[in-house]
Amino acid sequence: MLTITDEGAKRVSDFLKNRGKGVGIRVKVTTTGCSGFAYGIEFADSIEDGDSVFEDKGISIIVDPKTLLMVEGTQLDYKHEGINSGFEFNNPLAGDTCGCGESFTMKKD
Repeated sequence: MLTITDEGAKRVSDFLKNRGKGVGIRVKVTTTGCSGFAYGIEFADSIEDGDSVFEDKGISIIVDPKTLLMVEGTQLDYKHEGINSGFEFNNPLAGDTCGCGESFTMKKD
């Protein structure tokens, strides 16, 4: 299951409203960065076969099966810190992050 905070849901709702279309957001994990994996969010205009859809606070969070294995239990938040703002992933499965905070590793059992 994936969830989203109130602030995250407000931002996504505003983005979708301004965009004028979309069924929700798609969360992805890609292989990249100095630690190995990076999160991505994009607008979703459709739901593909095999996707999991999690509804929270009126937002549809769409995840493909491969990504779900790496983000199960994650909470999305939207943070404002100084002049920086953006989505933050609170992932219980993530291990270390790189120095710049752009990529992460998976916890080892």
